[in-house]
Order: sequence, then structure tokens, then C-alpha cells
Amino acid sequence: MNETTPVAVAQVPPPRKRPAVRGDGAPHRGAGHRPAPARRLLRSQGVLAVLLAVVTTASFVYPTFATLDNARGVTVQASFLAVVALGMTLVIITGGIDLSVGSVFALGGVLAAWASQWGVLPALLAPLLVCGAIGLLNGFLIARAAMAPFIVTLATLLAARGLLLAVTDEGATTYLVPKGSAFAGLGQGSVWGFGHPVLIALVLFGAGGLLLQRTSFGQTLFAVGGSSDAATLMGLPVARTKLLVYTLSGLLAGLAGALNAARLSSGVTIVGVGMELDAISAVVIGGTLLAGGAGSISGTLWGVLLLAVIQNLINQIGSLNSSYQSVVSGGFLIVVVVAQRCLARGRRAG
Repeated sequence: MNETTPVAVAQVPPPRKRPAVRGDGAPHRGAGHRPAPARRLLRSQGVLAVLLAVVTTASFVYPTFATLDNARGVTVQASFLAVVALGMTLVIITGGIDLSVGSVFALGGVLAAWASQWGVLPALLAPLLVCGAIGLLNGFLIARAAMAPFIVTLATLLAARGLLLAVTDEGATTYLVPKGSAFAGLGQGSVWGFGHPVLIALVLFGAGGLLLQRTSFGQTLFAVGGSSDAATLMGLPVARTKLLVYTLSGLLAGLAGALNAARLSSGVTIVGVGMELDAISAVVIGGTLLAGGAGSISGTLWGVLLLAVIQNLINQIGSLNSSYQSVVSGGFLIVVVVAQRCLARGRRAG
């Protein structure tokens, strides 16, 4: 029998684990690493960080800025844009756009002022029905007829403005809200010093946040914005979803116009010009992608407040005429978007 000679096997120590290296050459910290809470907040809410920085700086530079009366004025003025931007957020998340909201806002105010002579209920129902119908038309043409959102909403922008001029005799007639009426109190009343429009906007944003984050409809919005074709293959109701978001956008724009009419006690015909651009700016500044598929309700709220603070600061300066106010505002918005992009890039890198 052949005997096998045992061979000594060298014990090789296991290789030492080296830290994973990211693309920039820095070692990866592992899944267990968590950045500090303040850092996480800064990365996830970049526009909020910019807003806090602007408010803090302005409070030191302009003593009249950090007053309760000024805060009340800023929030009331921002509340109308906030309601419009809420609907715009839902539309943009699905990958669409709604250029008609400015004209719908003005039309809603005129209809509310006209119907206010019969009470608060008609003053609210008239703009909601008409403006909701305009949003429904937008949604039908975009979702069912497969028309481009830009073209459809541009057409309804002109149609809503034309209907506004027809109702007001080419702008010659201004409908007034009866003094002391319940509808006027809806826009001019306050709770704890803050106007009713501010509270209504906060309630709507709370409901919008729950809708977007806690319901299947909200998840469908993200899926449709990410890829309509993929959402269709998944069996999601793509057409119905688009129909609903454009209808909601029209309803919210009409409601904001009604609240503005109650605040001003009249249906002003020249309001809402360029409001669609302000709403889009607030949504984009808040982190919602124009391509769709990503966004947040809270980000839009901070974006609206940032726009309102910028405008208030321009008024605080007082030395800038109207020709330069838009230049300063636009330049500041570019800085804000660049800062937000850098924060978002840091979030992805972390």
C-alpha cells in the first residue's frame, strides 16, 4: 500500500478589508454612517436653508423686516401664490405644465366678486365651477387627445383672459364685494393676527402633503412623471391621473382668485399677469423637477415664501424702481437655484 505523505499547508491570513472608495477617491463611510441631523436637513431642504439665511441676514440689515406686522403682510401676500403653486406642483410632478393659472386666477376673482352679492356660497361656487371646468378641459385635451400641455394651457390662458374681459365689458366694469359680508370676512379676517388666506393655504398644503406621500394617488403621480409608458404597462390610470391633476390646478387657481377678491373687496381685472411664471419658479426652486417624477409639497411652500421675502426685501430697500426690481429678483433667483443645486449634489455624494 502506498502511503501518502502529508503536505504542510501554509496558513495564509485572510486579506484585510479596505474601505470602499468612491469615484472621487475618498473612502466610503459605509451604510451605518449617518450625517448629523442639521446636515441632513440642509441637504434635503436646501431651499429652506437659503430661506433661513436670507431671513436672518435681512433681520440684521433692516430692522423693520423682523417685525410681526411685516411677517403678517408677507404671509398674506404669499398665500394666494401658494395655493396656485400647490396645484402647479402636482401638475409638474406628472411631467406637465399649466400656463393658464394666472388668467384662471384673475377670472376666479372676478366671478367671485360678481357672485358675492348673493352670499358667500355662490361667491365660492361660481369660480370653482368655471375654473374647475377650465382645468377639466385642459386635462381632457392633454390626457385623452394627447395634445402638448404647453399648447393646450397656452390656449386656455388666452381663453380665460378673453372670458374675463367679456364678463367685465372689456375691463370697464369692476364688481365690488359687499362690505361686511361673510365673503369679505373670509379674505380680510384673521386668527391670532394671521389672515384667513394664510390658514387656508396651510390647511391645503397639509392635505396636499398627505395626498402626495400617504396615498396611492400620490405615488401614481410620481410614476406617471417618471415614465408614462412604464406607468401604463404597470396598469396605472395614467389618463385619469392627468385629468385629475389639471382639474385640481384649475380649482385651486380659482379658489386663490376668490380669496384675493375677498381680500381686495373687488374683482380686479389686471391681476394674475405673469403669475404662472411665479408659480413655476416657486415649484422649481422648491426642488420639483420640470421633467417630472420628483418633487415635494413642503419644498414648494419654502419656494413661495422665498419669493415673497425677496420681493419684500426689494420694497425694504426702496431705492430700486420697477425697471430694476425684476432684474434684481431674477438674479437672486439664479443664485438660489445654484445654491440649491450644490446642496442637492452634496446630498447625492453623501
